[in-house]
Amino acid sequence: METTHIPGRFPRSSGILLHPTSLPNGHGIGDFGAEAYSYIDFLAEAQQRLWQILPLGPTGYGNSPYAALSAFAGNPLLISLDQLVDEGLIGRDGLGEVGAFPQGRVDYEGVTASKLPLLRQAAETFLRNASHERHARLAIFRKDNASWLDDFTLFMALRESLGGGWQQWPEALALRRPEALAAAREELRRAIDQHAVLQMLFTEQWAKVHRYAREHDVALVGDIPIFVALDSADVWAHRELFYLDEHGNPTIVAGVPPDYFSRTGQRWGNPLYRWEVLAERGYDWWIERFRAALETVDVIRIDHFRGFESYWAVPAANPTAEHGSWDRGPGVDLFVATRKALGTLPIIIEDLGLITPEVVALREELGYPGMKVLQFAWDSGPSNPFLPHNFVPNCVVYTGTHDNDTTVGWYQQAPEKERDYLQRYLGVEGQEIAWDLIRAAMASVADIAIVPAQDVLSLSTEHRMNLPGQPEGNWSWRLQPGQLTAEHAVRLARLATVYGRTPQDSREDTPEESRMP
Repeated sequence: METTHIPGRFPRSSGILLHPTSLPNGHGIGDFGAEAYSYIDFLAEAQQRLWQILPLGPTGYGNSPYAALSAFAGNPLLISLDQLVDEGLIGRDGLGEVGAFPQGRVDYEGVTASKLPLLRQAAETFLRNASHERHARLAIFRKDNASWLDDFTLFMALRESLGGGWQQWPEALALRRPEALAAAREELRRAIDQHAVLQMLFTEQWAKVHRYAREHDVALVGDIPIFVALDSADVWAHRELFYLDEHGNPTIVAGVPPDYFSRTGQRWGNPLYRWEVLAERGYDWWIERFRAALETVDVIRIDHFRGFESYWAVPAANPTAEHGSWDRGPGVDLFVATRKALGTLPIIIEDLGLITPEVVALREELGYPGMKVLQFAWDSGPSNPFLPHNFVPNCVVYTGTHDNDTTVGWYQQAPEKERDYLQRYLGVEGQEIAWDLIRAAMASVADIAIVPAQDVLSLSTEHRMNLPGQPEGNWSWRLQPGQLTAEHAVRLARLATVYGRTPQDSREDTPEESRMP
C-alpha cells in the first residue's frame, strides 16, 4: 500500500490558544477588529510564533464552534463592526444599537439580537450602493467559492424563513428537489445575496488579520473537526455522504465511549460518514475541506484524529454513548488522496482518548505530531506518556486544551497524590502552578508548546472555555481589556528565549523541509 509519510518536522516554537470570540471589545463578542491586531502584537512581543484558534464556522446548537452550520463558511458575528463603519456600510451612530454587554462573557443570544441586524444592514447597503469595484469583488468571491457558497447561502435563507432543522422543512426542500430549490432561490434572492456579502466580508477581514500575523512571524493554527453538524449546509447538500434515513435523520451518530471527561461517554450526535462513498469519489469533499482550511490558517489541527482509524458509532436512538461499536475509518487512504491533490500539508493531530496500537501505527505512518497534555501526566507514575521525559520531539505539548479545566482549577481539584508527584517531578511547590506547567512545556523536547491564554493569566475554573457533556454555558469566556500585559509578554519571551522557541531560533536551526509556513 502506498504511504503518505511526511518528511521533516515543525520548527521548535510556542504559542497561545485563544479563540477570536474571546478577544475584548465593546461589542459583546471578540471579532476581527483592532483587538485582533493588538493580540498579534502581543504574541510577537512575547516571542510566540503560533496563535491557535478554534473553528471559525457559524455556530449552531450550544454556540459550539465544533457544531457549525457549515464546514466552509465563517461566523458573521466575528466581523468587525468598526471596519464596516470605515467602509461606509454602517454609520458610527449605528454602533449605539449594540447593547451593553459584560466584558467577561459572550452573551450569544444578546449579541446575535443586537449585532445581526447591523450586519444585515451592512450587507444591504453594500448591495444597494454597489460600485463597479464592489460588484466585481462580490462576483469574484461567489465564483471562487461556488462549490460551497451557493448551497450555504440558500440553506441560511431557508433556515431563517422556515426555522427548525432542515429535516422539518417541506419535503421538496429537505430532499432538495430541483424545482423546489429553483423556486426558493428566486423567492429568497435578496437574503441569499446578503449572506454572500457577509461571507465575503468575513473572508476579507480575516485575510487581513492573517496577513498581519504573517508579517509579524505569527502562524495561525486552526481546527478541522472530523465530524460536521446534522443541522448544517454540508449534510443537507450532501446527504449521500452520511448515514441518514429517507427523511434525513441519522441512523448512527458520532461520539466516544466513557473516558476521562464523562462516565457515560460523549454522544456528540453528528451524523457519520459513508466512507465507502467518499472513497469512490476520491475523497473529493474532504480534499476541498483541507483546501479551504489552508486558505484560512497556516497549520491544521485535526480534531479527533483517532476517528480516521476507527470511530465510535452510536445508534441514533441511544440517549448516551455508552453502547456503540468501533467501525473502521478511511485510514491512510484519505491522506494519500489529499497529498496527491494538495501536496504536503502542515498538520498536527489530536490523538487523545482511547488510543489503540492501530491509531499509533497510523499516526506514525503519516508522520504527523500528536498531542501531549501536561494535566494528564501525574496519575500513574514515571511510565505515564504525558510526562515530559517520555516525549518524542515530533509532538505538541499543551498545559491544557479548550476541553480541560484551567491549570489552576485542575490543580485545586486534583488528588493530593497527583499534586505531590507533580511537585517532586518539577521541583516546585505549586504556588504558581500554571507557570510551572508553562515552563515544563517550554523546556520539553516537544517541537511545539501551546498554552491556553487562561493559563498565562493563572485563571481559575470559572474561566474555562468548555466543559464537555454540558450543553449550555460553554465557549463564552473573554479576555478583559488590558488583561494580557507587557509583564506577561516579557515572561513568555524569557521562556521562549531560554528554551530556544523564538522565531529567530526557528529560522537559524530548522531544516529547509520544515512544515511551518
